[in-house]
Amino acid sequence: MTIACIGLPLTFVAIFAICLLVRKDHVAPIYVINLLISDLIQLSGMILMSHGISTICRPIILIHEFGVTVSIFFMVVISLERYLITAWPLWYKFKRNIKTSVIVSVVVWLLPLLYLPIVFFANDYTETIIACFLLLPFPLLIFFLGGTLKALSSARSVPSDEKRRIVAVLVLVLLIYTLLFLPRVILSLSEKVKGYRNIEILTVLPLFFSPLADLFLYVFIRKGICDKLLASLCCFKMDHDDVRTSVENVVRSLTQWCQENSLALNVSKTKELIVDFRRSEREYAPLIINGAAVEQVKDFKTSSEFTY
Repeated sequence: MTIACIGLPLTFVAIFAICLLVRKDHVAPIYVINLLISDLIQLSGMILMSHGISTICRPIILIHEFGVTVSIFFMVVISLERYLITAWPLWYKFKRNIKTSVIVSVVVWLLPLLYLPIVFFANDYTETIIACFLLLPFPLLIFFLGGTLKALSSARSVPSDEKRRIVAVLVLVLLIYTLLFLPRVILSLSEKVKGYRNIEILTVLPLFFSPLADLFLYVFIRKGICDKLLASLCCFKMDHDDVRTSVENVVRSLTQWCQENSLALNVSKTKELIVDFRRSEREYAPLIINGAAVEQVKDFKTSSEFTY
């Protein structure tokens, strides 16, 4: 009951804040909003179950389980979206639109209806079949995280702060699933352990904390909050990454300005000189202009003769 009382108003506040982000940034995090709506269903079910209504009305428990299942599915979709942004940016750019997001969201909400024939016809194997179904997100989340890290390691056009936010969301989603949902799924597949009531309680309790854990996704989609949080965890590394990000943003703005004014930068004659007074040298990825890497040099000579 305490979790529901805390989580319910916070979830409403998070949904309202995300709607404000949509107006400001013109980007609709539809999947995160749907995830928070599924959390509202879970929290409502907790309130009803705490008043003993579930002992009278079995559908209350089914509604709560429905919210849990939808929540897991939307976490997979959120991870898939981050993976596509980094691994297949061009494809995602042309395919991404509100219509596609709405269709995917509707499909996710309808997926739990597949449980109905299982509940009616599987009988004693219902819990095992559903547990196998809910175990599928685990390898998918690991694949999306690994694929994203691999894609980001070679991505030059993605700013460093954006890379950190993408990885933070993927790591958070994987942790939420692994710590809160996976123990219950494994218990449902273990016939020998099902009889131990204490173990069952330990695997069920984390499920009630998932709506609170999902609220952290709001933190990681906010640019300023996420950067400050990550900076507090690794200040030294963030300082140098922020400098590099600033340089990349300036070069990107300069390139765009040249294109808008019918000018072109000669990348072959462009050099990058890095001045670093630290004892240990650090390697920086080369700047990218129009798909070509800028040569890094340790010194250069200026000339007073210019040709046009």
